[in-house]
Amino acid sequence: AKLVDICRNCLIFDNVTDLTSCLSTITSDVNVCVERVKNRLSPDYNSDLTGGYRDVSINLRIVTKESVSLGVELHICEMQLLLETFASLKTKEGHKRYVHVRNTRGE
Repeated sequence: AKLVDICRNCLIFDNVTDLTSCLSTITSDVNVCVERVKNRLSPDYNSDLTGGYRDVSINLRIVTKESVSLGVELHICEMQLLLETFASLKTKEGHKRYVHVRNTRGE
């Protein structure tokens, strides 16, 4: 296993259009190296696996002169893009449900 989310943040959107626009901006930024995208908003995604929680999770690296000079260009950050309707599930109890389901699956 590889630790990839020691640095994590989320952006909350009112609608899918704004979320998609943000995703496009991130993925087209020349200073951003996208390592992985998990689209938990996809209709094919089984939200039972995450206790009803859905988001778009991006693992990325920032590669600029400054990040290279600081030696952090290989540091992977997680950015969660989520809709307001799912943000309410990010409560202490909601996270407990997610951890329980994840641990039950052995992840």
